[in-house]
Amino acid sequence: MILTLITFLPLIAALVILLIPKERKQAMRWISLLAAAGQVALAFWIWKNYDPSLAGVDDASKFQFVERAAWFSVELGNYVVSADYFMGIDGISVAMVILTAIVALVGVGASWTIEKSVKGYFVLYNLMSTSMMGTFLALDFFLFYVFWEATLIPMYFLIGIWGGKNREYAAIKFIIYTLVGSVLMLLAMIGLYASVADPATGRNTFSLVAMANQQNFISGSALFPTAENHLLRTLAFFALFLAFVIKVPMVPFHTWLPDAHVEAPTPISVVLAGVLLKLGGYGLLRINFPIFPDIFQEYAWWIALFGVISIVYGAFCAIAQTDFKKMVAYSSVSHMGFALLGIAAVNSLGMSGAMLQMFSHGILSPMMFLLVGVIYDRAHTREMEKFGGLAKYMPIYAGFILVAFMGNLGMPAMSGFVAEAFVFLGAFSQEQTRILAVVGTLGILLSATYLLRAYRTMFTGERKPNAAYEVKGHHGEEHAHFHDWKGNIDMDGREIALLAPLAAIVILVGVYPAPVLDLMTPSLNKVAEILSAATNIALK
Repeated sequence: MILTLITFLPLIAALVILLIPKERKQAMRWISLLAAAGQVALAFWIWKNYDPSLAGVDDASKFQFVERAAWFSVELGNYVVSADYFMGIDGISVAMVILTAIVALVGVGASWTIEKSVKGYFVLYNLMSTSMMGTFLALDFFLFYVFWEATLIPMYFLIGIWGGKNREYAAIKFIIYTLVGSVLMLLAMIGLYASVADPATGRNTFSLVAMANQQNFISGSALFPTAENHLLRTLAFFALFLAFVIKVPMVPFHTWLPDAHVEAPTPISVVLAGVLLKLGGYGLLRINFPIFPDIFQEYAWWIALFGVISIVYGAFCAIAQTDFKKMVAYSSVSHMGFALLGIAAVNSLGMSGAMLQMFSHGILSPMMFLLVGVIYDRAHTREMEKFGGLAKYMPIYAGFILVAFMGNLGMPAMSGFVAEAFVFLGAFSQEQTRILAVVGTLGILLSATYLLRAYRTMFTGERKPNAAYEVKGHHGEEHAHFHDWKGNIDMDGREIALLAPLAAIVILVGVYPAPVLDLMTPSLNKVAEILSAATNIALK
């Protein structure tokens, strides 16, 4: 029951919050915090008891902490539609479960200053936490789809109610883009259900494990892997692929992300960048490629190409920004492009780099958005040109910014360096993606351009005449219009408590990535074997 508990603990918190009088705002915050802390404790218990040596993307016996029970079964004439409550964990999902728990906890801490409709906010936030965790643990496609869809509604309202002045536009754009992907996923899911049988019962199944085993496809079905059905399989592959890369997001399906980030409140930007974007990459590795390995092999180069386009285009867009938050948003597009490039390398080295990039970005991006929120709370502007010399007035803040920037830049001893190194090693080892890997390194140089320029503009030199704050007095400089709601100039204890663990993870993973890689590698090796078997290519 451990997976059920870690999934639905925030939902229980949401139900408790519904019973609390709306005036008791602090109680709602503490209940949400306790639920998120409980998820973190359970995630680390799972990590401690997880056995990385077991790996079987297409073998249910290789998943751990499995929970399975009949969910529903409906008879429609001679046709039976049924789904299971099927949860399990392997190396592809375990790191994402830990990441989700950490980011959700940080998001609750960042939500401490929310005052508008506190009850509604934390109910929606906890619903979203349950949906995100369930998506990473579901092994039944129907259950996966329910959790996937359940992340959309809370996010829509959290942006649309608690966001900035253009929040309605950003929320509607977000929901339209993601619903297009959801409809495509639904069509592919229906086709797969009609084409795959459970080997134990002989009935059609939504089991993702059964779907990843090519032997379970029903002979003569629409998506059976034959030359005659190649077109249908290709259409189903791209229906799923588009659903997932919209969420990543991949260029040219990325335009919803900057708007959503800019308008979303800081805690929601933290969760959106830290976890929701990873659902797309996870879906590619859990569903898309193991079920359609032959189609993936056929289009791997094109996927790598769009990964590189995302890297370079996202970086150029980040360079063009003057809004600090928008720069960070476009940097997410660029850095998630590295994950696509690693996955498209079609080997375990590249996929390990992609997964590590998703984990690293899932820590670094929340750091960046928290730091944007800190400066916005004080100056009520995000225009970088309005700042200057902040390192003098906010030394602690400047230190955390430096760690976040260096991590995103991919400096050695930072998590971003290890992830990108694995991605490029995997891509360069494949002849078809070698040139693309070389072009992709341009993204590192462009990252240095916008990150170092931002640091120079905001933190070095002297205070600018048009700065967003004023300094008075000759002794013990007093910031007249530059402080948070408690009067703090530099970061307060709550902000440091949120950022310090994230900074520590960035450095620890950068110095010693083995614990994270050991979790992922066996399962990713299995995915690589499935892809290899599709075209009889021996992968190293």
